[in-house]
Amino acid sequence: MRRVLFAFFAAFVLLSVSVVARAQSEVTLIAPGGIRAPIEQLIPSFEKKTGYKVNATFGSGGGTKQQVIRGDVFDVPIVQPPLPEVIASGNVVEGTATPLASVAVGIAVKKGAPRPDISSTEAVKKMLINAKSIVCPDAATGAAAGVTINEMLKRLGIDDQVEPHLKRVRGTGAGGAGGGTMVSGMVANGEAEIGMTFISEMTDPGIDIVGMLPKDTSPRTPLVGFISTRAKNPEAAKALLKFLSSPEAAEAYKAARMEPAK
Repeated sequence: MRRVLFAFFAAFVLLSVSVVARAQSEVTLIAPGGIRAPIEQLIPSFEKKTGYKVNATFGSGGGTKQQVIRGDVFDVPIVQPPLPEVIASGNVVEGTATPLASVAVGIAVKKGAPRPDISSTEAVKKMLINAKSIVCPDAATGAAAGVTINEMLKRLGIDDQVEPHLKRVRGTGAGGAGGGTMVSGMVANGEAEIGMTFISEMTDPGIDIVGMLPKDTSPRTPLVGFISTRAKNPEAAKALLKFLSSPEAAEAYKAARMEPAK
């Protein structure tokens, strides 16, 4: 009986040590889908250099921000401004705010289709008003690209004219993640003439990327990393955030058509 109890106790201790070791070697990250492509590209390099295992989760911009505000447990969150509500939540270390990159709304058409003129605000307005069909992520799901697009249409004073031929799509992942991917897919399949979403999410081989909207038409959306006050592994979080703001990371952001913060 004693041998059985000892064996059980030994197994319990080994399992506990294993769980603790795994927790200490893992770093968790949450981020909007707009930065997903470069982050996933960078993770293997970070893991190889540091030995830490990255557990990354991607959602909508609004959904990610709400996770931070309500105090979900993770090591590194990446969020978009405005930041006062995030900082006021007490769930991020304010002094660790690290600008990573900014992303623009882009325009896509089906591969081989004529490319519209988007060289100026007036050209963009004409293109959006005259398009037969436009697809973009749904702001109601918290999709940052959808929010940015809605604000742009109102600022340009063409929201009522564009609305009849504008379709908003909801992603299938957590917090509406995947809306940008669906936009590209619908354009590639010929379900919409024009696709609008963050240009970093335009990865479907069946589309042609026309380009980014001019800055005075649609301002860039910056993305900022923090260390969470609830981080289970602060050292790993610090290492990951440093890596995501490194020159290597900047090259990955550029490759995803994003603008590095520095």
